[in-house]
Amino acid sequence: MNDQFKSVPVKSSEITPYTQYLSRRDFLKAAGLVGGSALLAACAPKVADAAVPENEAGDLPQKFDELGDPANSFDDITHYNNYYEFTTDKEGVAGLAQELTVSPWTVEVYGLVKQPKTYGIEDLLSKFTQEERIYRLRCVEAWSMVIPWTGFSLASLLNEVEPTSAAKYVRFETALRRDEMPGVGSPFYPWPYNEGLRLDEAMNELTILATGLYGQPMPNQNGAPIRLVVPWKYGFKSIKSIVKIELVAEQPATLWNSVGANEYGFYSNVNPERPHPRWSQATERRIGEFSRRPTLMFNGYAEQVAHLYDGMDLIENY
Repeated sequence: MNDQFKSVPVKSSEITPYTQYLSRRDFLKAAGLVGGSALLAACAPKVADAAVPENEAGDLPQKFDELGDPANSFDDITHYNNYYEFTTDKEGVAGLAQELTVSPWTVEVYGLVKQPKTYGIEDLLSKFTQEERIYRLRCVEAWSMVIPWTGFSLASLLNEVEPTSAAKYVRFETALRRDEMPGVGSPFYPWPYNEGLRLDEAMNELTILATGLYGQPMPNQNGAPIRLVVPWKYGFKSIKSIVKIELVAEQPATLWNSVGANEYGFYSNVNPERPHPRWSQATERRIGEFSRRPTLMFNGYAEQVAHLYDGMDLIENY
């Protein structure tokens, strides 16, 4: 492997089983899914009425990614968000997102699969082992965070529905709630939000469906109740509030690629050597820091994912 793609691998010992600090039943309770209770309320402001941990001010356990960088605070992560279905104002998302109804919630998995299924969010929380993954998030806008997600591998879900040999890509779709999402009134975007991965990207061990962060159910502004996290790609690829997952044979259309194909490629791997047409990607600003830092190829996850792109021109196939 080319030395420029070297990165620090994610050690299995650093993937903390979620049960070590919050049992699955406790998580279900926190999400309001035990005893029939309701579950309470592209990249991540302060809202007085939003449910947040009582120890948000700094008593949460300090967490670090595998490069030794500390996780951003719960406040950072939940009060600096891109979620255009609500607003383009990053600091206005959290308040508006509280209107999103996240229970009941279902995710349909269908298309080129042998066992199509529709899961309730409570099924996904109880059926698939929830574990913590501390990942870096790099926004295409050249800012970044470190986020302690909770979730499960996308591969485990796909294996259950059994993709057919014809399946080559996975298409994801966000909920479209015109009465709850004021931003979808914008005529500039082809709603609903769609994203896609190649099947081998989707099956990579780093790719997860996240259901929470910092030991809490996923906040609405971060993509409740379930979102995709693909840490080696720019943040907009990690689609929020998923309602459909479809296995398809052809590369699917995606929202940002449809809006500006010269700016937002289908792959959108983090690449310091390929500038965005309007700004450099060589450096980034970590939220909470004043200085800029070098951008890492594949966001620092090259050891795990560079082989997926062997032989590809990563400038042309951006």
